[in-house]
Amino acid sequence: MGLMNIMLFHSMYGLRPAVHAAADRLRSAGHVVRVPDLFEGHTFDSAEEGMAFKERVGKDELLRRAVLAAAPYSDQGLVYAGFSFGASTAQTLALGDAKARGLLLFHGTSDIAESASVDELPVQLHVADPDPFESHDWLTSWYLQMQRTGADVEVYRYPGAGHMFTDAELPDFDQTAAEQAWKVALGFLATL
Repeated sequence: MGLMNIMLFHSMYGLRPAVHAAADRLRSAGHVVRVPDLFEGHTFDSAEEGMAFKERVGKDELLRRAVLAAAPYSDQGLVYAGFSFGASTAQTLALGDAKARGLLLFHGTSDIAESASVDELPVQLHVADPDPFESHDWLTSWYLQMQRTGADVEVYRYPGAGHMFTDAELPDFDQTAAEQAWKVALGFLATL
């Protein structure tokens, strides 16, 4: 148990106050947290605007920005974390980083390369049930593929919560689900 170096990636809404609040919550538990701005200052009020921006910038460029943000710290053994689009980004980086200490996902997952392999990487996912972006079939497949890579996976579902239920600035916010997710997530980080 100890302090973790956490690389926390924002959602498609951009680096908004809710992401800084999440980082502060992690810092108050003693962790070192970095929150790179993959959208370079752009924030959005709707998922549609954020997705349109993401498409304009391009997946490869956003991944390049994420890799550049994490690279100076990866030797320290990072915990990759993120919200929705940021969770997808975090997963991609964690599966490619042999020194990753953990992967904490809120509201999102990503495709897994056939060649992906990790050494018992601790992974925790917090997701709404149902979630419009993470169907039951997808999550079952994702879970099995993550296990195949060698990850140690825990999935927590929040019935009736909205997609971005931890974000107090969005209509999806569910305080009960958010507090439960954070309690479990902080416990997870304390075991790494």
